[in-house]
Amino acid sequence: MLSSVIMTKINDHYLKLRAGYLFPEIARRTSQYKAAHPDADIIRLGIGDVTRALTPSVLAAFHRGVDDMAKEETFRGYGPEQGYPFLLEKIASQDFKSRGAHVEPDEIFVSDGSKCDTGNIIEIFGEGNVIAVQDPVYPVYVDTNVMAGRTGGCGEAGYYAGLRYLRCTAETDFTAEPPSDKLDLIYLCSPNNPTGAVMPRPLLEKWVAYARKNQSIILFDAAYEAYISDPSIPHSIYEIEGARECAIEFRSFSKNAGFTGVRCAYTVVPKTLHGCDANGISVGINQLWNRRHCTKFNGVSYPVQRAAEAVYSEEGRREVRELIAYYMNNARVIRAGLESAGLKVFGGVNAPYIWLKTPAGIDSWSFFDKFLQEVQVVGTPGSGFGPAGEGYFRLSAFGSADRVKEAIERIKTNLTI
Repeated sequence: MLSSVIMTKINDHYLKLRAGYLFPEIARRTSQYKAAHPDADIIRLGIGDVTRALTPSVLAAFHRGVDDMAKEETFRGYGPEQGYPFLLEKIASQDFKSRGAHVEPDEIFVSDGSKCDTGNIIEIFGEGNVIAVQDPVYPVYVDTNVMAGRTGGCGEAGYYAGLRYLRCTAETDFTAEPPSDKLDLIYLCSPNNPTGAVMPRPLLEKWVAYARKNQSIILFDAAYEAYISDPSIPHSIYEIEGARECAIEFRSFSKNAGFTGVRCAYTVVPKTLHGCDANGISVGINQLWNRRHCTKFNGVSYPVQRAAEAVYSEEGRREVRELIAYYMNNARVIRAGLESAGLKVFGGVNAPYIWLKTPAGIDSWSFFDKFLQEVQVVGTPGSGFGPAGEGYFRLSAFGSADRVKEAIERIKTNLTI
């Protein structure tokens, strides 16, 4: 006999999410293939997870931080949720002021990941905002808006009702121009994940001018800024005049210093950035994010912040440059190998991601299966990043150099196109 008791209700917005998050689906298919081919030597160039160990200066600072926790006179309990001043001051001076960008320590919020921050930031904004994302796009931007009930359902073409998609194609260098109508919140990512495209200064200037004119806010993901080698490309949106009045920036220690397993990032919310309440009264965004941060987050651990501080030492900066050079050499090897195999390739110059066009008539998930079966290499299907990603495929330069070279040899020898 069925109970008449009504069960606890769930958040129905989660049911709008498509099949599954991209990377678990990749893991599922890879595990399925491995189970059927236990002797297969699979090379993983899909998820953007680093492979090099923490550098000596970072590791030494990490150990010193742990040692501090072992002595009563240096032990730390709860720290400031926003981050310790010793780290905030280094970030402000070396990541921004050194580039002519104005950022103050009390505008920086240290966290355990920019993925978390880009997902959580939507909480401080009201319903009814017109939200825009690039297409293709990092899935977290879209999925977290779906979870929060800020979209309708997903149509057959893969687009969620209520979101504005800024289509980025090869013809536009995988970047988007500002539209003629008004947007309220705009997610921009440069260097871009997944395409590896970067936004040149003139385009960023256009976006800042657009946001100021329309009183919009740009959510600028700069997690891969350390990989920019072209001196004409801005590393921060705050290098653009007026950006402090219209932009929030997200940064991470994951990909530049190898902190994917350590967890440390930060978000910049200028005190000059404002929105309005339901009555049209101006409200500072910094104070809202500070309240959210302090309410729902207890801060990054002291030893981790000491490790992050070491990234800014003279030795730490040298080590980070070496890490980036290592991964960007992988990117060059991948680009050259794919091109010699007859594939059309983008990215991999100012970013650690290589974006390739799948052969004619092969969709991105079919190409994933083909790649796995013919060369035992795991990549990421472009369609997982949005409808405009269909027909493309992403490879990551974060593998070990030997494995990257082995993967390219397999592709050149065994991949049928």
